Amino acid sequence: MLSEANGSIAGAGALLNIMRDGRARTRAELIQLTGLARSTLAQRLDALLSRQWIVPTEEAISSGGRPAVAFTFNRTARVVLAADLGATHARVAVTDLGTAVLAERAAEVPIDRGPEETLGWLQHTFEEMLAETGHRPEEICGIGVGLPGPVEHSSGRPVNPPIMPGWDGFPVPEWLGSRLGAPVLVDNDVNIMALGEHWAARPEADHLIFVKIGTGIGCGIISDRRLHRGAQGAAGDIGHIQVASALDTVCRCGNVGCLEAVASGAAISAKLCAAGVTAEDSRDVVRLVRGGNTQAVQLIRQAGREVGDVLASIVNFFNPSVIVVGGDISEAGEQVLAGLREVIYSRSLPLATQHLTITGSELGDRAGVIGAAVMVIEHVLAPGSVDRSVSPA
Repeated sequence: MLSEANGSIAGAGALLNIMRDGRARTRAELIQLTGLARSTLAQRLDALLSRQWIVPTEEAISSGGRPAVAFTFNRTARVVLAADLGATHARVAVTDLGTAVLAERAAEVPIDRGPEETLGWLQHTFEEMLAETGHRPEEICGIGVGLPGPVEHSSGRPVNPPIMPGWDGFPVPEWLGSRLGAPVLVDNDVNIMALGEHWAARPEADHLIFVKIGTGIGCGIISDRRLHRGAQGAAGDIGHIQVASALDTVCRCGNVGCLEAVASGAAISAKLCAAGVTAEDSRDVVRLVRGGNTQAVQLIRQAGREVGDVLASIVNFFNPSVIVVGGDISEAGEQVLAGLREVIYSRSLPLATQHLTITGSELGDRAGVIGAAVMVIEHVLAPGSVDRSVSPA
């Protein structure tokens, strides 16, 4: 039950949190559910209505007497701008407050061309998509951005990203926010993929690991249904765990023996090129696998085993219920999943794998933008944020 606050408006955010399930409820139902006094509930409803966080439903609910007005969460009250920037390509979307995609674009955007050029493209694309969907800049509640490198969560700034020259310490939230007039949240791309997959496809999972195998390798961790970032935002960086098969291989991070140096899409394509098979990137590797190229199939299955070897230790340590595999290399399907399962089930404790599911991403390329939108929505609609939005200036 919601407790009576010193100010009646101060609990509006908690009330909205209840109503976000999309179910229409009357005043009487809300009083019964929350235990609030009728006058207090009325003030909180009025505050939410004034900001259009909720709306009256079109049809009143009748229990035999005079029909009672019901209220529901207004998913269209604001829009969210979401971007998943990868090493070589980007996906951008405009969503409502329920993560429904209103507009979406994908493009080849190399991250190594620097922050200002990349973010300038992003700003221009967002502006075009807002116009396309008929929304104004003042309707933006927030902007979510995923980057393919370590991000300090508190500041939203990249920290020594190996494949992002010129981005170290760049003030992404300030640069983009000042130009689009909305708050900006930034996170590692794998974290937002984990958020998106959990929100849209696996909301029942309490403990989930999302593994991205693309140009690089990383994982996002959902613990007790919340994203676990660690002390500085560096949790889940499994691509730079040392593995025995790579002890003589130099990684792009400068260290020797990293998982990413032998099992990433970039590593596989380099091995194929050395063998005389043309493969410029992860997508070429997948095309070769789908085309039945024996060398590509063998390499991608071995990459699955290498990643599985690292994940087996994580399964024993963290005991997730679901491992979801995404990123370009995951498009090879069972070839990479077979290698993962082979090692994880043989190297992990029976109790840890008793009910473990290992599967491919259901959202595919959309996991990142959906997760970026979720990151913004959960921030903007947190009870304290909503209370501040409805409080008199």
